[in-house]
Amino acid sequence: MAIRRAIRWWAVVIAAALLAGYTGSRANPPSIAAANQAPAKQDPRLKGAYRFEQGGWIFVHLQGAPAEIGYQHGSLLAREIEDALAAVRLGDTHSTKRDWEFFRATARDVLWPHIEAEYREELAGIVEGLKARGVRADLYDVVALNAFEEVPDYYVPWLNAREKVTNAPHLVSPGNCSAFVATGSYTRDGKIVIAHNAWTSYWAGERWRIIFDIVPQRGNRLFMDGFPGVITSDDDFGVNSAGLMITETTITQFEGFDPNGKPEFVRSRKALQYANSIDDYVRIMLDGNNGGYANDWLIGDRKTGEIARFELGLKNHRVWRTKDGYFVGSNFPSDPKLTSEETKFDPHNSRNSANARHTRWEQLMKVAKGKIDANWAERAMSDHYDVVLQKEEPTERTLCGHADTSSRGVPEWAWGPYHPGGAVQGKVMDTQMAAALSFRARMGHPCGADFLAKPFLAKHPEYAWQAPILRDMKAGPWTLFRSGQTAPK
Repeated sequence: MAIRRAIRWWAVVIAAALLAGYTGSRANPPSIAAANQAPAKQDPRLKGAYRFEQGGWIFVHLQGAPAEIGYQHGSLLAREIEDALAAVRLGDTHSTKRDWEFFRATARDVLWPHIEAEYREELAGIVEGLKARGVRADLYDVVALNAFEEVPDYYVPWLNAREKVTNAPHLVSPGNCSAFVATGSYTRDGKIVIAHNAWTSYWAGERWRIIFDIVPQRGNRLFMDGFPGVITSDDDFGVNSAGLMITETTITQFEGFDPNGKPEFVRSRKALQYANSIDDYVRIMLDGNNGGYANDWLIGDRKTGEIARFELGLKNHRVWRTKDGYFVGSNFPSDPKLTSEETKFDPHNSRNSANARHTRWEQLMKVAKGKIDANWAERAMSDHYDVVLQKEEPTERTLCGHADTSSRGVPEWAWGPYHPGGAVQGKVMDTQMAAALSFRARMGHPCGADFLAKPFLAKHPEYAWQAPILRDMKAGPWTLFRSGQTAPK
């Protein structure tokens, strides 16, 4: 029996590897060898652009017109983008039971018609940059990559229900991330502090390691974390030169999508680039809202000291604001109307991940009033107190999430027992950092623990399909990054 199980396990691994088209080795995946060739240094579109690695992150500086920013993005991150495309392709097709051509067609017919010219030029530039590095991917591959949150988790469930697809896979919107923003009497200096740890499946989170420093031809300078090939942060932590500090957590079990709306990845990028105030941010996100990637946005304006919680569904939205207080996020909706009309979330289940983490946030905020600063935020992002178990134990219910340790899984997100997912990186920023377009970030679990893929897969062969794309996720140090910095000497 053990031998037959081992044979079956390796058969799945080999088949998935052939599907993904690469071995999953970060060092030098065979399928992306062409992307390791140096770009043509004389190409004027690369002028002023550069990349370097530090603390487990890849820092990328991009500047210029939209097509130039796109070309620089595609060229400098060609290796990482091709790898990300292969991983997303396997992840999305596995979860939805639809082939990659479906995602390309959705990019062409549903998303592309609603993308405005500036971002069409940038996306096309990414394709040109990839082509210059020998990577075979076209425009609709790149658009589908940019929509890897909203298409499988929002559009496909909506489409399955509309078309009454029989035996459709169980798909739900994700409930990712823990975050807060505080100001006034809650912070040590009375100014804004904001922090976020991204939650996702580890195969995606290990790749979510780009620091983007973008100087566009129009709008504000942007400084954000992000995913290779995606034009917005997508886990949404960033700051712009107008003083806006933003993050978010997704709304658990949200349902709804408008195929005639603008893609969320376009609206969130435009909002960070062009918003000069909280009102601007809300207005831009509402313009053409398609319901994709529905979030509770936590926003701070360092110019005024005001913070806001902007809950955005499809049919409903609400904004809360204060200059003395805090807002927390752990994937729970706050507006009763939105909760009842657009989600299946149970706000009374104290044992689920979103509500348990909400309880923990309130406990921490109660005792931290007047003490919150960036150092406190780092500790909060690393917190392992499970309020249900009433003890320190990293689980799916702790602010620094470790779903891979839990036999309960997270049924609200369709995560089964021991799902390899949880907090995959952390970021903190205060007003002083925001003024300098900077923040501190830690790659991997914010608590500093490592995730090792090989022993995990040996223990949990039910996740063998992820073997080609699931890698070690080792924690780096908390590292200060700032806009315009160059490689450390």
